[in-house]
Amino acid sequence: MTDPAARALRRRAFQQRARRARRRAQRALTAYISPLGWATIACAAICLTMFATLGWHEMLAAGLVCVAMLLAALVLSLGNTSFHASIAVSQRRVSVHDAVHVQVTVENPGATPTASARADLPMGDEHERFGIPMLASHQSKRTTVSFTTIKRAVLPIGPLMIRKGDPFGLMRHERRLAERVTVYIHPTVVALGMLHAGIPRDLEGNPTGDIVDDDLDFYGLREYEPGDDVRNVHWLSSAKTGMLMIRQFEATRRTDTSLSLGVNPDDYVDASEFELAVSAHASIGVQALREDRPLYAHVGATHTNPANPMVFLDECSAVEPRLGDARNLAQGALAFTPDASLYCFTVGSLKPLDDIRRMASTLPQSARVVVVQTAPGATRGLRDFGDFTLATIGELNDLPLVMGAMR
Repeated sequence: MTDPAARALRRRAFQQRARRARRRAQRALTAYISPLGWATIACAAICLTMFATLGWHEMLAAGLVCVAMLLAALVLSLGNTSFHASIAVSQRRVSVHDAVHVQVTVENPGATPTASARADLPMGDEHERFGIPMLASHQSKRTTVSFTTIKRAVLPIGPLMIRKGDPFGLMRHERRLAERVTVYIHPTVVALGMLHAGIPRDLEGNPTGDIVDDDLDFYGLREYEPGDDVRNVHWLSSAKTGMLMIRQFEATRRTDTSLSLGVNPDDYVDASEFELAVSAHASIGVQALREDRPLYAHVGATHTNPANPMVFLDECSAVEPRLGDARNLAQGALAFTPDASLYCFTVGSLKPLDDIRRMASTLPQSARVVVVQTAPGATRGLRDFGDFTLATIGELNDLPLVMGAMR
């Protein structure tokens, strides 16, 4: 390692140690005495010092008031806060507009009564605060907080903070109880029909349930009908039965699905259109996983291979717009899934058609390419450009219709 690189590493390590030391010192100084409390201590010291040096009785009175407030705050902040707490939610995974009930149980596991205190429960960016009365030995208090989800998110709830302090806000005693619980608010999805896109007659394909006359997976025999290909006649069975018998096969398709979502906010008119795109992306992915199709999801710089619909929806809950996201979504899709049989891209209404054409031109010709473009309020439509199909949806309920029309 060169000397400049070593010096840079040492400098970064020193800066990290300094930041950690500063945070520890800040926590130590404010753990029991608030910034207002430190200001009151400083005011008391200054006032008493000025009285001692200048003899101003006004400074003595102000200093004694500050000291009295500090002593009162010390007495009021004392008390037994040896609580035990737990957080339970009605559902860990919900959809938008579902109700969530959070039950917080605080109990006194000791033999002596506890003092009254205040509880602070963080729920995302919001805080729910409630009082905890004095609890006798082994007594408990349950508080239920209910809310209705209004948008897709990964919502952390907790940890519960118990605070015992004085009414002046000078001194406090805080304890962290109960670990954080995560609630996944899934996007709205709609049910879709079967996704039939795939590469037929592939050795790595999966059976589709359709019976055809030409494929790789033998299914059974049937009687000859005029127009059947004589190459499919099973001569041994025909000799035994005395009539021509035709071989039948179960259709197979390689159905590796690559699903990409554009997250550049410049491609969307507003946040509601972005949410429509996330819901369309989630609906297609859920349908692919329900069909046991191998799915590879690409969202910005994140590339995953979800094992089931629930895991995939958890990932969709965390999707956020990202400025500077790559304009050509096909680059990430090809880097991680070069042999997919279906490439599906979900983009916004401001995505130029020329960008979509360039994106589709880099993909394998053997694969099916579908681009779903969201445009709230627009009439649903389906256009075939040869190397890709462009589906336009004005609302989420348009998606099953346009996807069904592509079969």
